Amino acid sequence: MSSTSSTPGFLRQSRWNPYVVGAAIGVLSWAVFALVDKPLGVTTSLTGLAGACAAPFIGADTVAANTYFKSHVFKWDYGMLFLGGIALGGFLSAVVSGSFRAETVPLVWRERFGSSAPKRFAAAFLGGILAMFGARLADGCTSGNGISGSLQLAVGGWTFFLTLFAAGIVTSLVLFGSSRSANP
Repeated sequence: MSSTSSTPGFLRQSRWNPYVVGAAIGVLSWAVFALVDKPLGVTTSLTGLAGACAAPFIGADTVAANTYFKSHVFKWDYGMLFLGGIALGGFLSAVVSGSFRAETVPLVWRERFGSSAPKRFAAAFLGGILAMFGARLADGCTSGNGISGSLQLAVGGWTFFLTLFAAGIVTSLVLFGSSRSANP
């Protein structure tokens, strides 16, 4: 018997119902608040990890002297476990659903911008830098500022979500136009 046949059917789906997922994230947020008394969030841990990764290249003293890295020191805590869990969970989900594939230039990118892998990597790297800079500037990422903030009915959390969705829509229209089909 293969491991896939013993896996519940909903885990093998490549796309889940967004309402069910949203409710599950809400329950997860409640559980995290109850168990560790902290909101969901990963950018603080990612910043600490970046400092730890930078230390061998620029020196531990340089990292320790940096005001930003000093306030976001690497530590094994709930946030780091959550960050690792996101990566591992995403990978396992793709494998179990059968949607995992290694590709350097995804089809949707290739259709719009061509098949240049260096161009795709440069755009992804720049996008990652901008997203991380924005998350740290806003003092929270999608999970920390958006999900946890909006669950607490914080004006900043709701402002973040509204801005995030508006920017996502505008970016999609600029990059892909309005003629792109909703089905990949």
